[in-house]
Amino acid sequence: MDKAKPFAIYRASGLYRRFPTVIHTHPYRRRDGGWILFSTDVSADHLDSITFFTGHETYVVDAWRVGPYQVLLIGGELTPDHRTVIDALGLDCADLRALPDLSKPGLAVFDMDSTAIEIECIDQIAALAGVGEAVSAVTERAMLGELDFEASLRQRVAALKGTDVSVLDDVKANLPLMPEMAALVASLKAHGWYVAIASGGFTHFSDDLQHQLGLDYAESNQLGIHKGTLTGDMEGAVVDAQRKADILTTLAQQYDIAPENTVAVGDGANDLIMMDAAGLGIAYHAKPTVNARAQTAVKYSWLGGVLCVLSASLRAGRISWQPR
Repeated sequence: MDKAKPFAIYRASGLYRRFPTVIHTHPYRRRDGGWILFSTDVSADHLDSITFFTGHETYVVDAWRVGPYQVLLIGGELTPDHRTVIDALGLDCADLRALPDLSKPGLAVFDMDSTAIEIECIDQIAALAGVGEAVSAVTERAMLGELDFEASLRQRVAALKGTDVSVLDDVKANLPLMPEMAALVASLKAHGWYVAIASGGFTHFSDDLQHQLGLDYAESNQLGIHKGTLTGDMEGAVVDAQRKADILTTLAQQYDIAPENTVAVGDGANDLIMMDAAGLGIAYHAKPTVNARAQTAVKYSWLGGVLCVLSASLRAGRISWQPR
């Protein structure tokens, strides 16, 4: 694939005309913004709706762009009422407490299935193997945290016994990246960050993504193969929720990254321990239970929303970054 270009982060005069309160805000006050609102299109009507339904004035103290996204820095506190209204409007928001610093070296660790890529690989393999419905039902319950991850994974892999290994190549040949994943990786690396995948999926796919995206590290599970067919078992220890967290911690130490400058991004219950271990855990298009427990959630934006959140660390006069 062609090399993706990083997202530019910059102030735009059009946003100042749309939200004139920014012009009248003293630069020092911009440091007082408590949360951000972001989307590809945020309007003054959106702000009026938030003000009306929450009873709190939605006052914009700064504004900038991250690639195709508009990011507004809002004064005051992000309340549960704000979140309810913003959710109804189909916009994203984030509290800025414990925000990693994009201008310093950092580490971002991503889940793979339904986060870095659009599919659950095991469900695709199972569909081609003729056991798709049974495996998908178990996957869904595991993502919701209703089943023990390792036990459910072994159950699903056992259902693949006898499947020709060519099925793995068929799935890999049609591996759809999550929209903006390549640009997000390019953006993070352009800012001096390390990027990795920690996945309960399989090496056949994570190794390919590592090469394709230029990731610094990728770890997942190894499917057992004998004489060209899947054995129904896995080789080595399973990458479960705790192992994902351990990968993040170990990589941060290896790369000499401060714990508070690490980010974990995922969509399932199996990602929560890793999110808790990171300086900032971001739920991405996740299950409601995961959104509720994560520090931050990107619900409507694509993966560029992760960079929108991190870009807020560049505020107070330092937002002006163009990819080279």
